[in-house]
Amino acid sequence: MENKSHWEKVYAAKPATSVSWYQEHAECSLSLLNDTGISKSAAIIDVGGGASTLVDDLLAKGYTDVTVLDLSSSALSAAKKRLGTLASKVKWLEADVTKADLPIHRYDVWHDRAVFHFLTEPQQREAYVEKVFHSVKPGGHVIVATFAEDGPTQCSGLPVKRYSADELHNQFGEAFTLVKHVREDHRTPAGGVQHFVYCYCRVVAS
Repeated sequence: MENKSHWEKVYAAKPATSVSWYQEHAECSLSLLNDTGISKSAAIIDVGGGASTLVDDLLAKGYTDVTVLDLSSSALSAAKKRLGTLASKVKWLEADVTKADLPIHRYDVWHDRAVFHFLTEPQQREAYVEKVFHSVKPGGHVIVATFAEDGPTQCSGLPVKRYSADELHNQFGEAFTLVKHVREDHRTPAGGVQHFVYCYCRVVAS
């Protein structure tokens, strides 16, 4: 996904609170994370977390092992600035998730809201799933959200791939057991509505 310059320009051009995917609180993500039943010391990685406020709420809820990965240094900088001294409690990774050097079986939870749908080529999606399987613990939790079948066909000027819940789960395969799926009607800062689908899966324990 060679779009680093694109995302740097996006975050340089407008405040993080005005991009279409901004949420004051990532309520759907937080609800699914709560469903996992993980402890406060569980390792969580937020892929494409960038300037998302999810990290703020995770810290506020007492989670102590949080990693945020994003392609854009500008997005990560926005989150760090917002968090202030709390930013030191988070591990920040500037990387393309399909190429990132992630530790093996490190994470209890993999969370991604709105990265996977930008992977329009099969080899990109295969590389992504390999990273998930490599870095999430056996029996770990995977929460991925994309545009739903009736969601936008592009975002921020880039094409996306839309999914039903079954189609999204099928991208991951039999090594991931589907626990739950939900839809979200996300209202953008500009007042529009974007339809998302979330799949919560468990990695099959070996």
